[in-house]
Amino acid sequence: MPRGLVGQWLERPHYEVLPLPWVRQVVRDNLEPGTFVTVTSSPSRGMEATVELTEALTADGYSVVPHLAARAMDDEERLLRIVERLDHVGVRDVFVVGGDNPMWAGPYESGVELLAALRTLGHPFTDIGVPAYPEGHPTIDDATLWRALVEKQRDATYVVTQMCFSAETIAAWAGTARHHGVRLPMRVGIPGLVQRRRLALMTVRIGVGDSARFLRKQSMSLARLLRPGGYSPTPLVRRLARLPDTPIVGLHLYTFNQIERTARWAREHAGALP
Repeated sequence: MPRGLVGQWLERPHYEVLPLPWVRQVVRDNLEPGTFVTVTSSPSRGMEATVELTEALTADGYSVVPHLAARAMDDEERLLRIVERLDHVGVRDVFVVGGDNPMWAGPYESGVELLAALRTLGHPFTDIGVPAYPEGHPTIDDATLWRALVEKQRDATYVVTQMCFSAETIAAWAGTARHHGVRLPMRVGIPGLVQRRRLALMTVRIGVGDSARFLRKQSMSLARLLRPGGYSPTPLVRRLARLPDTPIVGLHLYTFNQIERTARWAREHAGALP
């Protein structure tokens, strides 16, 4: 890997935030306009919270990547209105997921189905991200995940890995992806610098239902974040930069809305880590 690769990653990372009412001001206080901000989808708040925060942050000058959750879409008309609103504010990059809703609100059960619907609509997006699961999914078997990802490759332009602490696991997943014919660039999802107490409070703030679904998917990762001594993403980023022959093009930082410490860490290490 060329020297300065980590610096490149940390100069233009994607910061993931949850669509809570106060997060707009936190973003404005800590991130420069032009920064990439990914806005998640909340099953309890619906797509409207995601779209409203996206509209607000784009007005503030940020490059916003909203999550479009298949199971949160009531119908095709609702999807069309959302696409039109995103197009109106200049969004050109979206992240398509199935969603954590146990029941779906409309005709779309999966990300594959939502991608097909967007294709039919003739969407304006130049980039579409989809999720990848290096450590597997708690409710979907690996064979189904791979079939879906191969199918999504028709419409997607990159993948984002779910939160993972192991560079070796990510490298193994990338090798398996090549075996399945997946050639999409990869943004590696890692936790930013989070405080244990504030992380616990966040699970309350995002709602009991949302927290339970999140904990089921991320229980091992949260255990590492909450262990005594804390956590720093620096060693993991160094290991990722040493991996040979991976399609990593950048970092996706899970902030849990604790943006200040993560943004400071990224600024301090941009160009400093070999």
